[in-house]
Amino acid sequence: MSVFSGEPLKPGSQASLRNANQRRVLDTVRRHGRLTQAQISRRTALAPSTVSNIVHELIGAGLLVMESDHAGRRGQLISFNGSAGHVVGIDVGHRHVTVAVADLNQRILAQRRHDLPAGHRFPEDLALVDHALDGLLGQIGTARSGLLAAGLTLPAPVDLEGRVISASAILPGWGGIDVREEAGRRLELPVVVENDANAGALGELTWGAGRGVRNLAYIKVGHGVGSGLILNGALFRGATGSAGEIGHSTVDERGKLCRCGNRGCLETFVSSGEVSRLLADTHGPDLTIPDLVDAAAAGDVGCARIIGDTGRTLGITVANLCNIINPELVVIGGEIARAGDLLLDPVREIVSRYGVRGSVRDLRIEAAQLGIQAHVAGAVIVALQHAELPV
Repeated sequence: MSVFSGEPLKPGSQASLRNANQRRVLDTVRRHGRLTQAQISRRTALAPSTVSNIVHELIGAGLLVMESDHAGRRGQLISFNGSAGHVVGIDVGHRHVTVAVADLNQRILAQRRHDLPAGHRFPEDLALVDHALDGLLGQIGTARSGLLAAGLTLPAPVDLEGRVISASAILPGWGGIDVREEAGRRLELPVVVENDANAGALGELTWGAGRGVRNLAYIKVGHGVGSGLILNGALFRGATGSAGEIGHSTVDERGKLCRCGNRGCLETFVSSGEVSRLLADTHGPDLTIPDLVDAAAAGDVGCARIIGDTGRTLGITVANLCNIINPELVVIGGEIARAGDLLLDPVREIVSRYGVRGSVRDLRIEAAQLGIQAHVAGAVIVALQHAELPV
């Protein structure tokens, strides 16, 4: 449909072409944020006069706005009208859920994080998300009718159709559920499901350490371990959607049995539960990763040693990954990444030792700038990518 006509469009008609061009302009602003008309013209390959006409039509329709550029560049910046629509980002983890609402200009307007009990289940979690969403919408003063889509991230593999392959290992209360269908029905929204490491990669690429980078690996170290891969500026999912499952690469084939059924996977050495257990005898069974990081920063030698050992073990797999995909940047995320160089320096040391020189010579290894917010930020990006714009 055109913004100016409620009549169906005939393929190949002038109105159909105009509608397609409108979508190209809107999709460009959605992907890249605030742009001048000249920038839109270059990115869409549309004539400047065509872009100018479409922009003014979309401003008249209430979808776009124009404002002065205060950064010294020529021209005025085009962005979405704040009332053009909103999206929802939902990040569900082993023991938490975070819900965020954003506008079409990639601005997160409000968010809430809730701790979840062990063994939390899908029905109760979605009820909590629904309640939190009501509160966030009230906070920013917008109605549910303005929501266009929701992105939902999980610590589980997701196929190319956006369906969870298996959630039972880390989220047993979500096992056997068509998450996309059931969450969409409960929230009355189109829902797109994504793996949390992939979402973290998108979040860091858009707002964090990966801005301006075209090839990066985001590595999430938490209750599970995974990676999101950005290759040539786009998320790489592989043939079936399971690319980046580095948590199940073998470190010691005679090691501990992993939840995947193999032995000695990386996850059995560096996941949150395994790292905490190493200090249970000296620091008690209730030590959390944030406690561990705080203690190490305060000078606790044992905690610092465990963080360093974790970095060295992780570094072997990172080196192998870099030898294969040759990224510009590796971003380490998850709660333990807050340890900074206590974790990253050992990773860098091992990557330098085992990485092929051509693959790691100019490599940067950094902590996630968004911290634990990277996944919900990525959920927002996923929702924005799939939101059906009102054209």
